[in-house]
Amino acid sequence: MIDLAPHSEGTVLPVRARPGARRNEIRGEQDGMLKVCVTQAPEKGKANKALIVLLAKGLSLRKSQLELIAGETSSQKRFLVRNVTPEELARRIGALQ
Repeated sequence: MIDLAPHSEGTVLPVRARPGARRNEIRGEQDGMLKVCVTQAPEKGKANKALIVLLAKGLSLRKSQLELIAGETSSQKRFLVRNVTPEELARRIGALQ
């Protein structure tokens, strides 16, 4: 199960990123984190931008609702998802699988 944490502005979503993958996809849960693969290389924030675009599309969110709050240069990242409760985000993630 993904360890979604409540936040005063929404929910904190832990993500395990895999840049430089063959295709863009949300792979599901791994070690309490949402595993997300993007084709962009991890240089100058390109992969982080691609993650935001993919998460927004896959979870039916606006890009402006997602903010990278930790792990800018790490494969383990934390995103703030604004105006979405942990329960609602869990439902949206469950609908992906």
